Amino acid sequence: MQVNGRPAAIGGRVRPGEDLVELDGRSVHPKSGRLVVALNKPAGFLSACRRAREQGRLVTELVPFDERLYPAGRLDRDSEGLLILTNCGDLAQRLTHPGFAKEKEYRVWLDRRPTDDELARLERGVRLDDGPARPLSVVRSGARGLRIVLAEGRKRQVRRMVEAIGCRVIRLQRVRIAGLELGRLAPGEWRLLDAAEVRDKLWTDFA
Repeated sequence: MQVNGRPAAIGGRVRPGEDLVELDGRSVHPKSGRLVVALNKPAGFLSACRRAREQGRLVTELVPFDERLYPAGRLDRDSEGLLILTNCGDLAQRLTHPGFAKEKEYRVWLDRRPTDDELARLERGVRLDDGPARPLSVVRSGARGLRIVLAEGRKRQVRRMVEAIGCRVIRLQRVRIAGLELGRLAPGEWRLLDAAEVRDKLWTDFA
């Protein structure tokens, strides 16, 4: 990613419509003032637009646009992976409201290997303090890992579901939202999504 012919850097700013943004040698032109950014959120950053009681660096500091962007959904401070930032409220609503049931896939590293019985419990669904929670799918991934797909996104839901079967999350990474995958974005890296990709992978009515 380059801005005005120079490599984009954390902390730099971009003025949509004024600065030249290029990706892989091609210029990127957001349409209708709508910006959609895919970010690989590093651990330690807050999925928020402003600091409140909880202090820390914000994910919005990782993208250089002067246009105000909002996280479409959350990843807690210790979690990492795919996060969408946008100034489009309609898109954010469709990605986060449980009525739209957008799939979200997570890679989870645990403190130990869950037993087959524990895994079966997780697949059937567990009861949390804010109601029952059942994944769309759970598969093993490595000696102590799981891939979990949800159609909702309650606060710290994956961590609480894993704790309900007696395990603890060591690392959590979101790798997919609907049809959009994290891909090769390194922690802290981001890329602009054009309207065609948003329509194809996130929301068919995006204009």
